[in-house]
Amino acid sequence: MRGPATGLTHVDAKGAAHMVDVSEKPETERIAVAEGRVAMSSSTLDIIAKGNARKGDVLGTARVAAIMAAKRTHELIPLCHPLLLTNVTVDIEPDPALPGYLVRASVKTKGQTGVEMEALTAVSIGCLTVYDMIKAVDRSASIEGIRLIEKKGGKSGQYKSGHYRAKKRDRTSQD
Repeated sequence: MRGPATGLTHVDAKGAAHMVDVSEKPETERIAVAEGRVAMSSSTLDIIAKGNARKGDVLGTARVAAIMAAKRTHELIPLCHPLLLTNVTVDIEPDPALPGYLVRASVKTKGQTGVEMEALTAVSIGCLTVYDMIKAVDRSASIEGIRLIEKKGGKSGQYKSGHYRAKKRDRTSQD
């Protein structure tokens, strides 16, 4: 039951938060893709590209952290269902125009509820990990534009952001 006049699925008729009952929903393949960016100085981008970060492998560490985060989303976000994820892919690509890195996560399952939160959590933690590993040399680095860019499966069908680009996001477009 949705909350009164809100349309929110995690609020009951009395306005109390609750976990949505998905037991009657059919299992379908569900996929979600999210992205975010870590903007930094060109010199910091160069340090990462050359593998000279003092804390070690920035991109490898961020990739593993992102995958771990996707798997633990239900422990971090109240009311999220624990899901059996069948695939988590994290791509971290340099974007010299930013300058910085684009972090993209794709999460897949076959289940009764979507994986949007898992993809968004993966990207968030991936970006935070990059920031953590470079903050000693670039405190002005920033995390930007974390958002869902695509979702497939379930009752609501497919969603694709109008700003989505196959490999790189056009920074001149508005969110």
